[in-house]
Amino acid sequence: MRRMNGDHMLRAALAIANPHRMRVVAALSGKRSYVSELARELGISRALLQVHLRKLEAAELVTAELQLSEDGKAMKYYEVTQFAVLLTPETIADAAKTLTLPSDGSQSGRKESSDG
Repeated sequence: MRRMNGDHMLRAALAIANPHRMRVVAALSGKRSYVSELARELGISRALLQVHLRKLEAAELVTAELQLSEDGKAMKYYEVTQFAVLLTPETIADAAKTLTLPSDGSQSGRKESSDG
């Protein structure tokens, strides 16, 4: 596992700070799954799940791989990446030194939106 820089730590923290995404990571822990199966397991719509999977993928917390099923259908399988986030004042101070700060004063790499 590689050490997270400030931008990656921020993306990971923002991604996991949603209860649906936390449940997705938990469900994928130790196995891989495709959207329909995972949506049924979590009791959420495929559309909502795909939104959360995209955020987790952008934060490099999950990866996806296309595979053909036995009937020739393309299936996108997701699995968690191996990651560890150690949050201490020292690791946050180290990560803060590597943050990419936007020139307009807004938050680093984050669009304002509701994550409901």
